[in-house]
Amino acid sequence: MHRPRLSLLALSLSAALVTPLALAQSDDIPRTAYGHPDFQGFYTFRTITPLNRPTELADKEVLTPEEAADWEEFENTRQNRDLIVDSVGGAGYPPGVISYNEFWYERGSETIASRRTSLIYDPPNGRIPALNAVGAARRAEYQEMIFNSAGPEGRTTVDRCLTGFIGGPPMIPGSYNNNMQLVQTEDHVMILNEMVHSARIIKLDADHSGLQPKWEGESVGYWDGDELVVRTKNFYHTYNLRGMSEQASITERFRYVDGDTLEYDFTVSDPLSWDESWSARLPLRRSADPVYEYACHEGNHGLIGILAGWRRYESMGMNGDGTPLSDTAGNVATDE
Repeated sequence: MHRPRLSLLALSLSAALVTPLALAQSDDIPRTAYGHPDFQGFYTFRTITPLNRPTELADKEVLTPEEAADWEEFENTRQNRDLIVDSVGGAGYPPGVISYNEFWYERGSETIASRRTSLIYDPPNGRIPALNAVGAARRAEYQEMIFNSAGPEGRTTVDRCLTGFIGGPPMIPGSYNNNMQLVQTEDHVMILNEMVHSARIIKLDADHSGLQPKWEGESVGYWDGDELVVRTKNFYHTYNLRGMSEQASITERFRYVDGDTLEYDFTVSDPLSWDESWSARLPLRRSADPVYEYACHEGNHGLIGILAGWRRYESMGMNGDGTPLSDTAGNVATDE
């Protein structure tokens, strides 16, 4: 059995939050012909720092350099799919389900520069708040829908190649495809996420029309000095990021930290999911690599296999996931 090398005793000492230094002078910021900061280019947001603070680090907001190195070594070993034994499983997968081998992963191998133990900084415990009663009921309904898998519409939007589970908004690092491209014009900003190859068109200095709800919401933005602020609402469905409802609102902020790094900060608010909002911060680092095509639909044999397997098990008198027949939903992964 593996044991974390970072003990609670070693993590009991607090450390000061390390804040990235912004560009010293506004004149140092590259600008477009329209006078706005020029953010254009390719970026990666991969990191081994988790969105939620691990429970074993509950009282530890920031790691020391030595602790960060120790944590990186442990996590890179724990998550390495090539080191997982089929009969044991690991890194969140049940026994015998190992997914891809390590070659295909692009989760990042280092913590963020601030060495925070989570990308979430508000609430102070570094974790997404618990769903309120309305949000929990909606999530239960969603899990039941996935468990029944009555057809393509009964599976996640990720299974259906409609949205990516890291592309957002908000953009949250995942196991692979943590890459994006940012393009600017005078009155629009475009964010192209590699995951599912989705392009988000952001209108500047405009109002939300509310005319057409969208899978990834309707985004509008404005410049607050040298900071780009984007607000997204009018989501099409209630089965998106961690159970957000149609009343969800997301505010994203982009600003230069240095010539090769943008700070990306976002806040998620949804009264029909959580009783309080939550916020996270992470770096977008310039990448020499382009964003490659994510041909999800062309190779989407998985959805056919999922539905065929579900129906086969049901014909054998079992639940669709192969468990003994019952009236209650099994433990089916539903996070997108």
